[in-house]
Amino acid sequence: MGLAPYGEPKYAKLILDNVIDLKPDGSFRLDMSYFDYCTGFTMTNDRFAGLFGQPVRSPDQLLTQFHMDVAASIQAVLDEAVLRLARSLARQTGARNLCLAGGVALNCVANGKVLRDGCFDNIWIQPAAGDAGGALGSALAAHHLFKGQPRSTNCSDAMSGSYLGPGFEQADIERRLTAAGARFVVLSEAGMIDSTADALAAQKAVGWFQGRMEFGPRALGARSILGDPRSPGTQKNLNLKVKYRESFRPFAPAVLREDVADWFDLASDSPYMLIVADVRKDKHRKVSPDEQALFGIDKLNVSRSQIPAVTHVDYSARIQTVHRETNPLFHQLLCRFKALTGCPVLVNTSFNVRGEPIVCTPEDAFRCFMGNELDLLVVGNCLLRKSEQDTRLKIDYRASLNED
Repeated sequence: MGLAPYGEPKYAKLILDNVIDLKPDGSFRLDMSYFDYCTGFTMTNDRFAGLFGQPVRSPDQLLTQFHMDVAASIQAVLDEAVLRLARSLARQTGARNLCLAGGVALNCVANGKVLRDGCFDNIWIQPAAGDAGGALGSALAAHHLFKGQPRSTNCSDAMSGSYLGPGFEQADIERRLTAAGARFVVLSEAGMIDSTADALAAQKAVGWFQGRMEFGPRALGARSILGDPRSPGTQKNLNLKVKYRESFRPFAPAVLREDVADWFDLASDSPYMLIVADVRKDKHRKVSPDEQALFGIDKLNVSRSQIPAVTHVDYSARIQTVHRETNPLFHQLLCRFKALTGCPVLVNTSFNVRGEPIVCTPEDAFRCFMGNELDLLVVGNCLLRKSEQDTRLKIDYRASLNED
């Protein structure tokens, strides 16, 4: 998804002619001789690489235009398959609401195309749509089938914003951070919100650890790294200095639900960061002819809107709408940032570095904080500044990544 906009779908026909037999109704059959995932440890095999005439890229190999074109081609074929399936389902059932799950439902680009296509009025995507989501199905099956409990629906978010993981009380947070050697101050809730918003408005990178952990692959404002979307350098700096990953990877905007339609071409909920929509044209920045002529990864350095850090090269963004009911603290922070800057949007990415899982405990958060270039860490009401920490506790993530 992230790499596709840098390329052209040059290989879409090659894929359709050889790898997948896609029918008009969206049904399909894969030629499994190109894949290894059923019996091996890789997704594709040497025959797949041979079809494209290039060897498999190693993790440390630089991305080339070829890789970008392959990504664009695979995304284009996936978009077409998902659209055909959705349209066929709408015709067959007459239903106006669509619920999606399964790993492909994490492809928010395809989800956005289905929403804009209009074959369904409402789309809801299970936030842990990959294999991990099977745990929810198992729990529901036990509740309804074995316990005989009735099914009920309501207009609220029954998944509570997907904040279903572990949480920590303030006293426990203070005890754990102290034991880890952290130096911190304890603020009131209002003081914590104000200090965090001030740091973000000053374009500091902030680790944000609040409440119960998210269930699913997206950081939703409980275990997040936050930044100022107005800064052209935020995307590159967070990728290279905080996440330690490729600079092209886009970041998602977290936006107040009540303001989403003012900044993006989206008028519906997207609480789980699973729908892509364009930044509104009135927020675009004029791109010069020289900038328009740039090719491939060079497009990354062009500032395209008032919120360049979350605006991808095709003017799209993977949106999270933040709701007062499910995450009041994160909603308050966005409101305060908006009051300071006029912008109701923050960069939101998962609180981890490349190769490590998202942080779960206060100790995890402090360890990650001491291993990257975050400026500020906020855990509950505890505020930690990097400049005040014991430098002997610093962790060299980059060395371990290079060794891997």
